[in-house]
Formats: sequence, structure tokens, C-alpha cells
Amino acid sequence: MNVLRNSVRLIGHLGDNPKIRKLDSEKSVANFSVATNEDYRDHDGNKKSETTWHKLVAWNKHAEYAEKYLKKGMEVAIEGKLTNRSYEDKNGETHFISEIVVGDMLILDKKSES
Repeated sequence: MNVLRNSVRLIGHLGDNPKIRKLDSEKSVANFSVATNEDYRDHDGNKKSETTWHKLVAWNKHAEYAEKYLKKGMEVAIEGKLTNRSYEDKNGETHFISEIVVGDMLILDKKSES
């Protein structure tokens, strides 16, 4: 059951091409977003669709994979864990970020096979 602790799985579409950075420690990091859609009916029976955007971060081999293969609009399956962090900007304001650290990813977009 420990495998289920802090486990996130998403299937969605990339909102933009991944942004890749090389860090001083020779690590690679990629930041990108994925949109998931949920269809439902409201209390009047009208069909509704809700889009949720998720921030993702991929490190090292996953970042290099993202840089090489992922493009805006592709459908992907992501497995990872939810993390929270904060930072202080140059004005002294604290910002809080929730993001998914990628543990595995799979391209589902059939167009990517050509």
C-alpha cells in the first residue's frame, strides 16, 4: 500500500513545449504543464467540461526525454508525486507552488509515432 502514498497519475495534453534548463550541478530540469479535462452534467442535466492545469517538473533523464520528444498539444500519461515548495522573490514576497515531480511518462499521441 506504500506505493499509493503521494502518487499522482494524469492523462492530458501539454500546454506548451517543455522549458529545459541545465543547472550548475550538471543536472537537467524541465518545466511544463498538462491540461486534464473532466466532462460531467450539472444539476439541470446540461453537459459541462472542466479543464484543470497541472504544473510538472522533470529531472535528469526525464527532462532530457521531455526536451527530445514532448511538444505542445501532445497527449501524455504522467506518473509522479505531488510536491509543495515556496520561494521569496526580489520584492520579499513569498510564493507557494504545488507541482508534480515526474516519475514516469508515456506519449499517447498517435501523431508522435510518425
